[in-house]
Amino acid sequence: QVHLVESGGGLVQAGGSLRLSCAASGSAFRINTMGWYRQAPGKERELVAVVFSGGSTKYADSVKGRFTISRDNAENAVYLQMSSLKPEDTAVYYCNAIGFLDTRWRSFNSWGQGTQVTVSS
Repeated sequence: QVHLVESGGGLVQAGGSLRLSCAASGSAFRINTMGWYRQAPGKERELVAVVFSGGSTKYADSVKGRFTISRDNAENAVYLQMSSLKPEDTAVYYCNAIGFLDTRWRSFNSWGQGTQVTVSS
């Protein structure tokens, strides 16, 4: 498994931008599909962005066109560039190695602490 440390969150006004970073170690990061999740209080953890090992990406409809996920295999890092932020984007954001198995995306590692994103109106 990889060990994950998320950073880059903070308080931002609606319409603003943040760039989240996820540093991974402890496994062959290069071959992992990575995802960014978010979880708001009282809600399920939601997968919002996926980047495959080769760099292809996939997004939830709620963030498509506003968020960009990317990875730097040389640095064992994955990023989430968040633009045009909305109050409903407020959540704790987590990264993880993932795979699509048994009809859903599954995370393969224990969760890090996440990074809090708060978008004010």
